[in-house]
Amino acid sequence: MTLLRDMCYPTPSELAVAARALADEYPGPVRLRRAGTSRGGRPLWLLCVEPSGRPRGAGVLVVAGAHANEPVGGATALALARRVLHDPAVRAGRGWYFLLCADPDGAALHRTPRPRSLLDYHRNFFRPPGPEQPEWAPSLLPPDRLPPETLALTALIDELRPALQVSLHGTDLGGSWVQLTRDIPGLAEPFAKSAAELRIPVETGASDAAGWPSPGPGIFVMPQAGADPNGAFHPEDTRLSTWYHAHRYAGTTAIVEVPMWASDLVDDPAPHPDPRGALRILAGRLAADAALVARVRERSAGAWEPAADPAAGPGPYAGAHSVASSDSESGSGSDADAEAAALLRAVDWTLALIPRITVEWTGTGAPAEATAAAISSIDAFARRLSLRAAAMLLRVLRAQGHPAAPGLDRLVTGWCEEFAARFRARRIPVATQVEHQTRTVLAAYERLVAEGLDGARGPDRLGEPDGTVSA
Repeated sequence: MTLLRDMCYPTPSELAVAARALADEYPGPVRLRRAGTSRGGRPLWLLCVEPSGRPRGAGVLVVAGAHANEPVGGATALALARRVLHDPAVRAGRGWYFLLCADPDGAALHRTPRPRSLLDYHRNFFRPPGPEQPEWAPSLLPPDRLPPETLALTALIDELRPALQVSLHGTDLGGSWVQLTRDIPGLAEPFAKSAAELRIPVETGASDAAGWPSPGPGIFVMPQAGADPNGAFHPEDTRLSTWYHAHRYAGTTAIVEVPMWASDLVDDPAPHPDPRGALRILAGRLAADAALVARVRERSAGAWEPAADPAAGPGPYAGAHSVASSDSESGSGSDADAEAAALLRAVDWTLALIPRITVEWTGTGAPAEATAAAISSIDAFARRLSLRAAAMLLRVLRAQGHPAAPGLDRLVTGWCEEFAARFRARRIPVATQVEHQTRTVLAAYERLVAEGLDGARGPDRLGEPDGTVSA
């Protein structure tokens, strides 16, 4: 647990070493196997904690590291594996399986293991565009163009047929919330209790889940068949993500979000006096901020801009597979070009999302009623979009020694300081983030078992003839 005490998020390599040590310590119930290979040739490690006693139901699949900029999941997976290993009741008849990092290539580009401030977090920030994210790729790409990380994840779901799939996510600043592909009755109470004990605000109006049913504070249920597939600001159809793949086997998916820095503004249930007016202001600021970044991007484009790696073939993630194969900085020119290409694809993807978002915020569908928490969550969402694009572009300009880098650096610094000040950000220790996610996962599993939705009737759990499950 040294990594947690030292406020350090483990890298994929460190996760693998720790998992190997756990398997060596408990060679009977614990094993580590390779579940696939990334575009960059990195292993996708699956830590398996086998059931105690006779198998009597479907198990649990925990996915960490699906978003490169949300590193808490790997630490939680290790802590949860140890918790499960030492609690016979939890693994009685059911295996627990932990995909330690679903996107190791992305994790190698997001290099902030010990962020002390929002600015520190954004200094080496990376978040790939949607088509390169393992969980979201199926909602944005045809089946024959899915990245190997997505194929490995869906293959695991097909193999394990989990009663519960948990995806561990994080947010830079805000609160904690849970998204479910189907409701888990009773989860809101233990979730809220954990958050209160650990002084983590519950994000009651999460922008990711705008318009979704909420059976309790901070708990949101995703759209089902026949419903509008999107929240207010999703560019993707959530029902095509890997989260819904578990439905083929009557499984349920829970996405557990926890903040690196907390803000009590996202837990304010008071009605906002003018949501539409606030959204117009936020849309105007977002458009102006994005225009600043876009101008720098346009001015800096030229001969220095790296070409996509031809070996990757055509497609939105061309060049990604040649990212350096270690967790450290790469020194070769080809690796530096591949890194710059990945960063610029992410910049362009982020900037391209913004016009659609501003139109939605200022259109007739903008909500006439909303809580202060919901507007604060949207405010934070708007700030992070332009900030992320600027931070990733700055990495490229800085590496190239471009004359626009100092000015963009000042912009990124100012936006980080404004973001933290506006939301009165307070840091949540890594160990606290891990504890809250661990408690929430165990609570979701216990409630699922209590409701009889854990697949205890055996492994041959199939839904409709086409492999789906009726809502």
